[in-house]
Amino acid sequence: MAIEPPPEPSLLDESSLVPLYRQVEMDLNRRIKAGEWPPGAKIPSEPVLCAQYSVSRVTMREAVTRLVQHGLLRKEQGRGTFVREPQLVAEARRLTSLSEELGVLGLQSGASVLSSRITTAGETETSGQLRLLDTAGVFELRRLRTASGAPLGIQTAILPLNRFPGIESVDLEDHSLYAILRERYGVVAQQAFETFTVGMATSEERGLLELPRGIPVFHVKRLSYDAEGPFEFVTSVMRGDRYQVRLHLHHT
Repeated sequence: MAIEPPPEPSLLDESSLVPLYRQVEMDLNRRIKAGEWPPGAKIPSEPVLCAQYSVSRVTMREAVTRLVQHGLLRKEQGRGTFVREPQLVAEARRLTSLSEELGVLGLQSGASVLSSRITTAGETETSGQLRLLDTAGVFELRRLRTASGAPLGIQTAILPLNRFPGIESVDLEDHSLYAILRERYGVVAQQAFETFTVGMATSEERGLLELPRGIPVFHVKRLSYDAEGPFEFVTSVMRGDRYQVRLHLHHT
């Protein structure tokens, strides 16, 4: 196997106060950011990188481990080390849809309909959240959400039919649900409450999300309100390696 050409000798300075592992880490970071290895690509093996940089395996292992900890690389047992896909970071923000959040990051939002049906609030166990009788009609929509073609999450939205008559006939493939509710029904979310828990995906969810075994997921529940009360209850399963939650905490 041919060894790739090493970096410029000047990039590693043994006389520098900066440790060699840190110098290697910074240069690997530079090469990733420059697109030498695109998202999802496998980087060269440890022996190849050691030969490129003329460093020990201990030094190289420390540099790669730090990049894994910083979220730039991911290791897969028995397969190697790969460049992570871009991550969507959910933090303190205005009330928006996932489509809008992806757009802000320059990612193309996708939504493939997995299933949809008309049922009752009692069947979906959302009567309490949506303040409906168990027998009230609701529309259940399950979609696979993607970011620039890469699976990101599975979302199941429950909507009361008395607020959204005819919603079952609307084309919801690759469209923002919030945009449709706003443009067709004049409903705009004013506030929402979200809860996050961490767990493992089912075998079906792993297949849909193309999720390697052992990678956790976020289970997210979101209840959205407008002036008339709760109008949407959404449960999501989001890839833990492509979705982050960041909170700004401060002393009041």
